[in-house]
Amino acid sequence: MDDQNKNDSEGRTQAIASALRTLQLERAGIAALEDALNGAGGSNLAVEFTRAVELICSRTGRLMISGMGKSGHVGRKIAATLASTGTPAYFVHPGEASHGDLGMIKPSDAILLLSWSGETAELADIITYSQRFQIGLIGITSNATSTLGRQSDIGLILPKSEEACPNGLAPTTSTTMQLAIGDALAIALLEAKGFTAADFRNFHPGGKLGARLTFVRDIMHRGERMPIVPVAATMGEAIVEISAKGLGCVAAVNDNGSLAGIVTDGDLRRNMRADLMAMSVKDIMTQRPLTISGDILAAEALEIINSRKITALFILDAERKPAGIVHLHDLLRLGVA
Repeated sequence: MDDQNKNDSEGRTQAIASALRTLQLERAGIAALEDALNGAGGSNLAVEFTRAVELICSRTGRLMISGMGKSGHVGRKIAATLASTGTPAYFVHPGEASHGDLGMIKPSDAILLLSWSGETAELADIITYSQRFQIGLIGITSNATSTLGRQSDIGLILPKSEEACPNGLAPTTSTTMQLAIGDALAIALLEAKGFTAADFRNFHPGGKLGARLTFVRDIMHRGERMPIVPVAATMGEAIVEISAKGLGCVAAVNDNGSLAGIVTDGDLRRNMRADLMAMSVKDIMTQRPLTISGDILAAEALEIINSRKITALFILDAERKPAGIVHLHDLLRLGVA
């Protein structure tokens, strides 16, 4: 191995070792946080965490979040996660708060402040404001005796853990722990409020998430787009309908319009014979086929289609009449997969 390749190899080895050390230290921080929630070392984090959930749930307004520097960046992420999971939240920069944005905070709100040291000077005005107007204040810090730790109505005191930064300066493990407790708070609130996948879709109409959370009734083919023939029709008539609608199947309906069965492309292949065209649909069709409700999500419909190895599903109304049909290609075009 020449010197250049040797240096490159050693550089990669050193980089991987550094990455692994970072992950190990941050994992240790999460483990320490988990231990604290379990009451290790006499920690009352679990009690305070429960109080924080109860406080936020009791408010009719929003949760205002603030922090400075890296804690501020974490606060923005926590605010975004909360807002998308059913807890109205917004981030206010502490500097802007001191110059008029405190007016955004109402008595019906609650406040969540992040400061690892608990002595972030820029948060002083928000702390004073919360006390003046008796707005519930939740502090996330590692220092229970700090200004934030002492002045908070509820203190989420995180265990001190070694930063991944070899100089012990750049917030790494500490911000990972802040993010983790923020996620834990968001999910606890989501569950406490009974926030559902349907609620989630209201806040995520775009992208793959929005596609997976779309209701089948919103994308199904209706009316003239549905392939339907009478149960007494011939297979010749059924094949014409399958070809015309291009969905690979046809519904056979009784005189009252209720579903009697379906015929698929696979049924045609399995029954290929000289007199197929003259045969009756009812002799070929699958009786009591799998159907779904229009109220299920597109992601669930795709899971059913994949697990049953089929390509389409009919949707029935309350009278068991075909109300629509959804095809695998509809779900793929939507971006559900």
